[in-house]
Amino acid sequence: MNRLVLVALLAFPIMASAQNQPGWFVPGQPQGQAQQQGQRPAQPAPQRPAQPAPAPAQLPPGTPPPTAVIGVVDVPEIQRVSTAFSQVRQEIERRRAKLNEDVQNEQQRWRDEQQRLGNERGALSPDQLRTRERALQDQITDGQRIFRDRARDLEQLAQQALREIEQALAIVIRQVAASRNINIVLPRPLVIFNEPPFDMTEEVAVQLNRMISSVNLPPDPSAAPPPRPAGTPAPAPAAPRRN
Repeated sequence: MNRLVLVALLAFPIMASAQNQPGWFVPGQPQGQAQQQGQRPAQPAPQRPAQPAPAPAQLPPGTPPPTAVIGVVDVPEIQRVSTAFSQVRQEIERRRAKLNEDVQNEQQRWRDEQQRLGNERGALSPDQLRTRERALQDQITDGQRIFRDRARDLEQLAQQALREIEQALAIVIRQVAASRNINIVLPRPLVIFNEPPFDMTEEVAVQLNRMISSVNLPPDPSAAPPPRPAGTPAPAPAAPRRN
């Protein structure tokens, strides 16, 4: 069975949600884990413990299942009013914009250095020219690697934060469904028509904001001063001010 998923914020549309996940969710059944393999994990953020609900006892052969009591949830609407989801989205978008700004600034610095090297070419010996060109190429290679690492870490951070919200949402849906004696929950995009009493969206949204109002994200590493390239002297200390 497909599970209700929260959409990744990075490299995918923010609200492309349950419409692209045909399926249904049955409270009490274990949820699959969509772990990507082979990726370096981002720095872990503290998460609230979320114990999966135990699997229901299997019915004896020939025993009919219980009468279906259906509930409906609108996952995009829950995302829209979720304070934790909004916090994660805004922070990831801010960090993505900072990454793009850093990339553009560094690319401009490389172009300026290439232009400067071209202007000074006639005054340099062949060895000096090769040394300067090799140093610039090393800076470009290292810079590209750093930016790729930052982009990957940002994507993994977004996925990790959304998994925490998703786990809380699954717990809340089960709790609300149990309080109404509901044993099947359907995403609203799959339902052509339903009466308002079947809809659990508002109550689930309220309970989700009570359970998790924000996600504890690690500090943004780009806020720290970037490391100096090898061989670059440290900046001189500021001269003491005289009164």
